[in-house]
Amino acid sequence: MNRVHLLAAVAALAALGACASPESATPMAAARAAGPKAVATLSPTTGNTAAGTVVFEQHGDHVTVTAKLTGLKPNQEHGFHAHEKGDCSSGDGMSAGGHFNPTAKPHGPQDAEHHAGDLPALKADANGNAQASFHLTGVSVGSGAPTDLVGRGLIVHAAPDDYKTQPTGNSGARIACGVVTKA
Repeated sequence: MNRVHLLAAVAALAALGACASPESATPMAAARAAGPKAVATLSPTTGNTAAGTVVFEQHGDHVTVTAKLTGLKPNQEHGFHAHEKGDCSSGDGMSAGGHFNPTAKPHGPQDAEHHAGDLPALKADANGNAQASFHLTGVSVGSGAPTDLVGRGLIVHAAPDDYKTQPTGNSGARIACGVVTKA
């Protein structure tokens, strides 16, 4: 390679390097890169007031969940689950079916074996509002895989989840229902 070609190659590589920001080349930036998104708008079941919005966003091998709800029982913990059917047509939320469990795991908390639909509990403040942000593994958003949350029902329950009682966690009545839809 002659000197002119060598200088041209070096200049081309330098130009390419200038186009990439240092942050975009780091593993941390790749982990932060957002993938597909989905949203569930929760509406109260008959006789209840719980409502809100939950956003699911794919980030590599995990899903980030951000929830904002109102109308919950003040200072109470509420069971929170993805259910197998994206159907909130019944007044009691039962049309959403059972917990989303495509891998046939027992019901449990996030740090043990659990259904794909077992989510961390929601904790309402003194005004009955809850905000939560957490990560899920073993599920996806918009992948079409058996563990895809899109098209599933999302349920808020009246009582806390005990994470032991099979297959539901004994978390009581369904007080809000929504369908996870691709954003």
